[in-house]
Amino acid sequence: MNAYGMARAFYEAYGIKSVVIGRAHLTPTQNSRILDFYEEPKLKEDFLAIMQRTAKKFAGQNLLLMGCGDDYVKLIIKNKDELVKDFTVPYINEELMDQILLKENFYEMCEKYNFSYPKTDIVTAENYENFSPDIQYPIILKASNSVEYWACSFPGKKKVFVAQDEAEKTAILKAIYASSYQDAMIVQEFIPGDDSYMRVLNAYIGTDGKAKLMCLGNPILEEHSPEGIGSYAAIITTYDKELMDQVKFFLEDIGFEGIANFDMKYDYRDGKYKLFEINLRNGRSSYYVTAAGYNLMQYVADDYMLGKKQDLVYADNEHLWTVIPNGVLFKYAQNPELKAKARQLIKEGKVTNSLFYKEDMNVTRYAKLTLNSLNYYRKYKKYFNKKGLS
Repeated sequence: MNAYGMARAFYEAYGIKSVVIGRAHLTPTQNSRILDFYEEPKLKEDFLAIMQRTAKKFAGQNLLLMGCGDDYVKLIIKNKDELVKDFTVPYINEELMDQILLKENFYEMCEKYNFSYPKTDIVTAENYENFSPDIQYPIILKASNSVEYWACSFPGKKKVFVAQDEAEKTAILKAIYASSYQDAMIVQEFIPGDDSYMRVLNAYIGTDGKAKLMCLGNPILEEHSPEGIGSYAAIITTYDKELMDQVKFFLEDIGFEGIANFDMKYDYRDGKYKLFEINLRNGRSSYYVTAAGYNLMQYVADDYMLGKKQDLVYADNEHLWTVIPNGVLFKYAQNPELKAKARQLIKEGKVTNSLFYKEDMNVTRYAKLTLNSLNYYRKYKKYFNKKGLS
C-alpha cells in the first residue's frame, strides 16, 4: 500500500513510472500502469546485490532509492556508502539511525526535547519471567526492534499487544520469547481513548537541514486485525502549530534529513500528546499528505534530484484519506464530530482512496481492489473492539 501511494505521488507530480521491488506481488501494486513491479523473494537476504543489479539495468538514469518499510530503510541506511555510488539516497546516516531506531533510545531523546510519552519500561529475554511492570494495567507490549520482530513467527502474533493483567502479560511474553525474537520489548501504559485520539505527523527535512513540510493527520479509524493494529484506515488532515513547531525544532536540532513519521496519542487526562515513535520514512498511510495537496514525494525529488528551492509549509488543507469503504468507516468510527466532518468532506469531494486512482484503473484492477475493500467488512466484524483493546 505504501509503495503504491508513493508511485502514485511520483506519477502525479512528474508523469513517470516507478520501479517497485518486493518479495511478493500483492493486490495494491497489481495490474497497474504507473509502476513496474519486480518480484525478488530474497530481497532482504540479497539486498545490496539486488540493488546493484537494478542499478545496472537502469544505467545512465538518475535513480532515487526509497524504502517502504522499516526493514528496507534500515538496509538502505546500513548499505548507504555502497548504494550512493548508483542511487540518490534520501536518508540519514547509520549513527543517527541507531540513536532513533530503538525505542528506549528514542524516549531518552523525548526527555531532552520535552516530548511527553507514555510511562515506559523495558523487558528482556533474560528477565521477562520475573518481570513485573510498575505501570497500572492494562499495559501495551510492543517490540523495541520492529525489524527483528517482523522476522519472527509464533502463534497469536500481533503488531501490538494489550495485557489486562499479570497473567496475560506473562503469557504474551512467554509466547514472544519462545520465538526467534530475543530483543527487548517495550512496556507502556495504555493511553485511554478511541482511535480518533491518535495523531500522525509527516515531516520533510531538506538537504540543507531545514524543515520544508509539516503535515498533521487525525485518524478517525485504525485497522483492528492482528497484523494491522496501529495502521490507520482513515485520516483527516488537521493543524496544530505548537506541535508542528516542536517537531520542527527537534528534527532540525538532531540533524535529521528526509522524511520522518511520528505516531502519538492525545491524552485527555492531562491534555498532552504522548509520543509513541518516530519512523525514518513515510508511513503506510502517508499518501494522506499528498491527497491534501502537498505531494510528499515531490518534496523529496524536487530537493534531492532537481535542487529546487523550497519554503517551509505547515499543511492546513482539510481532506479525508481512506482505504476502507464508507460503510465500514461510519459504522465503526466512534467520534461523532469527526464522522460529521468526514461526511461533509465526502460531500465536498475532498476525499481520496489512494488505491483507487482513476488514471490507473482497468477492469481487472478495479475488481481486485473492490474485493479487497469489501473484505474490510469481514475483518472489522471479527476483530473490532469498542474499548480500543484489540
